[in-house]
Amino acid sequence: KRLETAKTLLARLDKLRAGSLSEGEAIDAEVLDGKLKSELMDLEVLETWRHNPMFYIRGPAGSIDGLMKRDFAPAATRLRSVVARLKAAPAMFEALRTNVENPPREFTDLAIRMGQGSIGFFQHTVRDWARQAAGNDAQLLKEFNAADDDVVKAITETVGWMKKDLLARSHGKYALGADAFAKKMLYEELVDIPLDRLLAIGEANLARDHEAFRAVAKKIDPKKTPAEVMKTIEADHPAADDLIPSAIRTIEKCRQFLIDRNIVAVPSEVRPTILETPPYARGGSFASMDTPGAYETKATEAFYYVTPAEKDWTPKHIEEHLRLFNAPVMQVITIHEAFPGHYIQFLFSKQYPTKTRKLTFCGTNVEGWAHYCEQMALEEGFGDGDPKLQLAQLSEALLRDCRYVVGIKLHTQGMTVQQGAEVFEKEGFQEPANAFEEARRGAYNPTYLYYTLGKLQIYKLRDDYRKAKGADYKLATFHNEFVRQGGIPIKLIRRILLPGDNGPTL
Repeated sequence: KRLETAKTLLARLDKLRAGSLSEGEAIDAEVLDGKLKSELMDLEVLETWRHNPMFYIRGPAGSIDGLMKRDFAPAATRLRSVVARLKAAPAMFEALRTNVENPPREFTDLAIRMGQGSIGFFQHTVRDWARQAAGNDAQLLKEFNAADDDVVKAITETVGWMKKDLLARSHGKYALGADAFAKKMLYEELVDIPLDRLLAIGEANLARDHEAFRAVAKKIDPKKTPAEVMKTIEADHPAADDLIPSAIRTIEKCRQFLIDRNIVAVPSEVRPTILETPPYARGGSFASMDTPGAYETKATEAFYYVTPAEKDWTPKHIEEHLRLFNAPVMQVITIHEAFPGHYIQFLFSKQYPTKTRKLTFCGTNVEGWAHYCEQMALEEGFGDGDPKLQLAQLSEALLRDCRYVVGIKLHTQGMTVQQGAEVFEKEGFQEPANAFEEARRGAYNPTYLYYTLGKLQIYKLRDDYRKAKGADYKLATFHNEFVRQGGIPIKLIRRILLPGDNGPTL
């Protein structure tokens, strides 16, 4: 049904594009064309629904989490919606068993982790909330309990089935191949750079950042290797129970910097809420921002998530995980996720000029902006030249550079996840546990090069914008103009900010 719908929409869009459109409409049409073609490729060619159990596990818990944490209607009303979704959830898990054939082992491993976390989520988090939400409505609570019991049973059985049955049959290949990879880049990011040149750009940036990292490390302590210097910095990390408070402590400094240095407009006094990443969403990322849609008027909370160590990890794994959140890196993560990264994008979302731009986004813009902000903030004086902060920023840059190179090689050159992990360790100075998590993420998130790629595109756009504006150029004006266009591909942002310019994005 979805294939039929998407093809119908694409045919309608083709007719619209053949007619007379304004420049703004033409830009929106190009965005929608890419979105539909990407979805059709995913459904028809890649068949992700047949090869990745993670999406089936994530869906029910994610949909219910949104109803609980966003106060857009009375709690009892939202609880009725929770019950409706709980009743639909067992069918999702049944579909997983029916549809998923020979997935890559990496996907099944992560689905099991997410599923195990989700069991506790349904058993405890959802039930605790429901008791409060039901109030004195005993019948509603009874209906909830019955539906929730069914979900706990279904997901427990599904996790058991994945462990005993699916895992042993998980021999599938995660690699997309060069053709599909190039099409994803074109459809989703409007990037048509040949893969060999795309890889060369990433490798050159990795080499530059690697050398810069070595130089800054030498400045901090010339007697130690760069890896040893980073380990010394990582030793200043929060304890497990101080992880969320340590993130909270970074917020005000980052926000005030934007105001003091006139970096970008901050159109709200409201701060994001900082919480642990929900168990069902722990698919390999260490921090994230979850914001409401641009049209939301009541449940306007934004959630800055930080991923805790899992209770069943070894002490060594827990230590390696927490070292990632050392004090300098935690500041850089907050720049990325909150100020002036993703949270500022969210605060601007009501200004996005069209419905299409309010409802769609691409990685090179959204993640590219947040990653660009990490480097730009330090260039504009954040941290007053503290070399430890510089090393932290370069560490985060190297992480994204490694994603860039590893993602392409995993999917187009036969690289294994273990070989990818070695790149993160050797070139990116990552702890072994984190290096493996990062490389495995590339198996299911093939185009996670969009961080570095988007950052490089934004820097080039900024340089070209500065030349075009001459004496009228202001950094804050560029940032405000960029962010208020929405998360569309940077090729299209160039058309808006540099009318008549047809230059390359890199």
